[in-house]
Amino acid sequence: MTTTVEGTPEATGPATGELKPSLPIKFFYGFGQMVESGYLTVAPFIFFYYTAVLGLSGSLVGLALGISLVLDAVLDPLIGSISDNLRTRLGRRLPMMLLGAPLMGLWLALLFAPPPELSVFLLFTWLTVSKTALRGFASVYNLPYFALGAEMADGYVERSKLVAWRTIAGIMVGVVITFLAYTFFFAGPGGLQKAEGYPAFGWTIGAMSFVGGAICCLGVWRYAAALPQPTTAPARLGRGLVTEIVEVFANRSFRILFASALLTYVAAGLNGTLNSHAYVFVWKLRPETIQLITYAYLLGLAVGVPMTPALLRRVEKRTAVILGVGVILATWTLLPGARAAGLFAPVGEDALAWLSASVFVAGVGTGFIAIAYPAMMADAADEHEVLFGARREGMYFAGLGFASKAAAGLGQLLGGVAIDILRFPKEAGRQVDAAVPEGVLRDLAFAWGPVPALMGVVAAALLIPYAISRARHEEIAAQLRAKRARDVAEGRSS
Repeated sequence: MTTTVEGTPEATGPATGELKPSLPIKFFYGFGQMVESGYLTVAPFIFFYYTAVLGLSGSLVGLALGISLVLDAVLDPLIGSISDNLRTRLGRRLPMMLLGAPLMGLWLALLFAPPPELSVFLLFTWLTVSKTALRGFASVYNLPYFALGAEMADGYVERSKLVAWRTIAGIMVGVVITFLAYTFFFAGPGGLQKAEGYPAFGWTIGAMSFVGGAICCLGVWRYAAALPQPTTAPARLGRGLVTEIVEVFANRSFRILFASALLTYVAAGLNGTLNSHAYVFVWKLRPETIQLITYAYLLGLAVGVPMTPALLRRVEKRTAVILGVGVILATWTLLPGARAAGLFAPVGEDALAWLSASVFVAGVGTGFIAIAYPAMMADAADEHEVLFGARREGMYFAGLGFASKAAAGLGQLLGGVAIDILRFPKEAGRQVDAAVPEGVLRDLAFAWGPVPALMGVVAAALLIPYAISRARHEEIAAQLRAKRARDVAEGRSS
């Protein structure tokens, strides 16, 4: 019989593993996505600000962003291991989340507020240090946050519903930040090229991210503290970390997900890095028009996310991801490819409908991936406990985080190098309606769309051998329920 205590897990007990958080818990958990979505929404502004507005070369900006993300990615396994091995009255996840949220908000603000008149070297250093600190403290919050979501529900579809709540919250955050950016901070002539708008923008989004993280922690702490805790002793930091990494990579399901995610995020990083350059210079969009393009993408996400749990009742998660990747690749290929070939070159208002439709479809595909990928990683973490007898949710999401950050860093580095290889004129960023040679614009469109699409094809192919189906997950869940029942019985007898 199901027993429910307000603020605690709704389940038949820790032995059953049938965890199903209540609606208020899901609501408060969704606020935590403000930390990750706050950064993700402002990320495209960073590359444009430091290259087009502050005049740092694309290669140096790409190098700084790549260094910061790779260093952060290297720290992810350590953060995941610490989170897995914490034993507190608040559970394993909340203490690190409480540390990460305020520091992430602070460094996001500082990233957009470099001191004036810095030399090239000092500006490069400021970008590298502030971006590394931002992503590092974001990971201190986000990795335990994602791992907590994997612990809060364990049903094949219920887990996807929880991810959907988180993703929908992220969409709403994206809408709010986009509205603030283009309505207040970058409105009017000049738009994204106005240097004076960036510091206030950074402080505002940093404060929003901190508040969202704090609301999440306050709203879910009782539920998180009451979740079933590991019965194994925590591993020693350092030596235990190496053992845990080797152990995680011993799981074939994890290796497949890791490799596929790595290449997927390289492609997304390259495309996203060049977004602002493409919108401003290739398609010649005004700030208010770019805002509409962003809303179209978020609307696509809002359609794709709630569709995914229903889709997953009919198809496997692997199929949903491959379908989502295919949809995105089509949008990266058709319109940008036609522009790169010189076959289709609308600008301004004439480009709006085409770009809006393209990004809307891409948003639907991204919605499939945003739900199914993390749910697959949580399923693989369940399989890990069956295979190795230890719970490593933090390490698994650290692996996914490592793949996304290292790959995004490489994508941003490639984007910066591409800007320099294309000989994109540096002075164009400081001039409204600057003229850029047509050959440069065509090459930029090709680097923005078809090139990352080719990477995405390989990423989807890598996912084909993934073997945790619905039936396999049911077997894993049954084994885990039996294991936890034995743990409870042994604990009572002792």
